[in-house]
Amino acid sequence: MSTTPLAVLDLVPISSGSTARQALHNSIDLARQTERFGYSRYWFAEHHLNPGVAGTSPAVVLALTAAATTRIRLGAGAVQLGHRTALATVEEFGLLDALHPGRFDLGLGRSGGKPAPSREPALVGGTAVVDGYTPNGLRIPAKFDFRHLLKSPRFVLHKKLLQQPNAEAQDYAEQVDDILALIAGSYRTADGVEAHVVPGEGADLEVWILGSSGGTSAEVAGANGLRFAANYHVSPATVVEAAEGYRAAFRPSAVLDRPYVSVSADVVVAEDEATARELATGYGLWVRSIRSGEGAIQFPTPDEARAHVWSDQDRALVQDRVETQFTGTPQQVADQLEILRDATGADELVVTTITHDHADRVASYRLLAEEWARRS
Repeated sequence: MSTTPLAVLDLVPISSGSTARQALHNSIDLARQTERFGYSRYWFAEHHLNPGVAGTSPAVVLALTAAATTRIRLGAGAVQLGHRTALATVEEFGLLDALHPGRFDLGLGRSGGKPAPSREPALVGGTAVVDGYTPNGLRIPAKFDFRHLLKSPRFVLHKKLLQQPNAEAQDYAEQVDDILALIAGSYRTADGVEAHVVPGEGADLEVWILGSSGGTSAEVAGANGLRFAANYHVSPATVVEAAEGYRAAFRPSAVLDRPYVSVSADVVVAEDEATARELATGYGLWVRSIRSGEGAIQFPTPDEARAHVWSDQDRALVQDRVETQFTGTPQQVADQLEILRDATGADELVVTTITHDHADRVASYRLLAEEWARRS
């Protein structure tokens, strides 16, 4: 039996042969549809300089989506703090809350900020599984090394265009503290000068921290008693470490008296397994474009993906992501999601699905929701 809420994470993907305009229309339609299917939240990711992703500004897309929906919670998964200020973030989401009070989640991510010091899973709680399976059967692949991406010309350009010249990102924990203080109306400088954000102060926002490991993000979320979202779909090797690290750091707050974790998964659902696997054919090539440092390509058709000549290096780039994508019938994918939930102790699950055709994407979410409801 499952009463675990399901949520949606949307990157606003652009399919090959399509446009950013169509991708935005598709995402707003998907939000309407998933609201009807019973999903609890709809989050937009933030990505830049990716030809195949139109989700560059979560706040803008959230405003459009809020006007097109009525009750589903909407949020950023996540606002990337490495190239923005606490004030700008609170002002943006304060404006959203002023128009649609009580509907928004402010998810905060670290991307683009100062590198976090490396730390072993043992330092943050729990015992990590390395290239194997958890006791209940969740696949935990070998850890992917992201360091080559930080050295890529595209990443250097990314930082140059997103940050003001000679700007230095604020310490992440301090920035989160500033955001919480600005929302609460308690912000004061060291010499006692107050700042009050209108709109923004007193906004009815759920603040989340998103993270892929048991390091800084998990610790900040736990120390502040905030909700935490762990990313199995981005870094499957470290999802258990991330959830355990957050719980080890958790301190009760006015927001939460116990830890609250969501965990993401990439899924494709169809009426039969062969169709689902066909719809997911383009996923590996799409992940390769991201992991290689080139930037996300427009999501390919199955035939376009099959035409790619794969090298051993290509396969190594995507192996962990491809083997942890949940693809199959509604029953098969729901079974895998229950395994993920139980292995991580997730309080809710966030589903991200990309197919070339919008109708197939909508159907995937519908089929999963129907199966999940049968298990509740």
